[in-house]
Amino acid sequence: MLLIKNGYVKTMAGADVENGCVLIGDDGKIASVGADITCDGAEIIDAGGRLVTPGCVDAHCHIGVHNSAVRWEGMDVNERSDPLTPQMRAIDGINPIDETFELAIKHGVTAACTGPGSANVIGGSFAAIKLVGKRVDNMIIKDPVAMKCAFGENPKGAYGQAGAKAPVTRMAVAAMLRNMLFKAKKYSEDKDAGKEPAFDMKLEAMIPVIKKEIPLKAHAHRADDIFTAIRIAKEFDVDLTLDHCTDGELIADELAKEGYPAFVGPSFGGKSKVELLHKSFTTPGALYRAGVPVSIITDAPVTPLEYLTMCAGLAVSAGMPYEEAWKAITINPANQTGIGDRVGSLETGKDGDVVIWNDDPLKVIGTAAYITVVDGKIAYRE
Repeated sequence: MLLIKNGYVKTMAGADVENGCVLIGDDGKIASVGADITCDGAEIIDAGGRLVTPGCVDAHCHIGVHNSAVRWEGMDVNERSDPLTPQMRAIDGINPIDETFELAIKHGVTAACTGPGSANVIGGSFAAIKLVGKRVDNMIIKDPVAMKCAFGENPKGAYGQAGAKAPVTRMAVAAMLRNMLFKAKKYSEDKDAGKEPAFDMKLEAMIPVIKKEIPLKAHAHRADDIFTAIRIAKEFDVDLTLDHCTDGELIADELAKEGYPAFVGPSFGGKSKVELLHKSFTTPGALYRAGVPVSIITDAPVTPLEYLTMCAGLAVSAGMPYEEAWKAITINPANQTGIGDRVGSLETGKDGDVVIWNDDPLKVIGTAAYITVVDGKIAYRE
């Protein structure tokens, strides 16, 4: 057992606990959170008054699929042979030995949703994983967790311009996604009716989307693309997350009416394409104030995963409430990706993923963890 004591505990599930404790059992689950906890035989970590939080969660990145050595061998992130590849699975491309995992753990990020990039209209399924381990099979929190689809510049340009392989317009992107959803819906209905359609690996992969077991994970920066994603999700009655949502601040009132989660980012860095014209750290706060469920993402390696807390801190400096920024990198992404029963807050029964910080990383940029605990075991110690 592991007992963390004498910390300022930010549970993300209620009030903070000054001079608080977190007890993790031998099963790696949180046994108790509160003040003045004692446990005979437990290994004790004295936090020394430091900030103690749940491990941070990134709702959208490409860690392990897009490796740190950015050469051809490291580019497993996009299967550029076909614009429709729902049968691709993130877990078959994740390399847990990549150095980015250690860097993320050092900076308090303990879980992430990772998967294919945005070259294809449908790229494949994302997985939610812990960021400690040598074998991805042992790191999975949930798989699949979402089905990646993409709108706008990336799928339009991945296969060339006019006269090349489709899609080359936004209309074609939407039409190709619709066609796949139509086929998947019919395929699923036929299977449920006992008609035994001929096996189709692509359509099999889409069944969890059709049955609302996982959402479409929509890469969409521009306002019109965001609305197209919503339009199609409504047409087929499927769940949806709005990933990147760069123009979100411009349409916050409309998005608030819809209620879909917005995964905002990467907001750090330059505006590398036209769709990023309105990229700003004011967006998370503006969406929160409008009533949109918000998470902050890195899209790593676009922004390295170890800078997730920095992005939250910059959102605070741009007007997002401090407590909401913490939620946007812990409990919000956990709940909005369907893994909130395991991670995202310090509550009895959840995984023992805890970070003891040297300083508050939302206030002191570049702050690393003093100690990071994953599943009740020390994964990093300063």
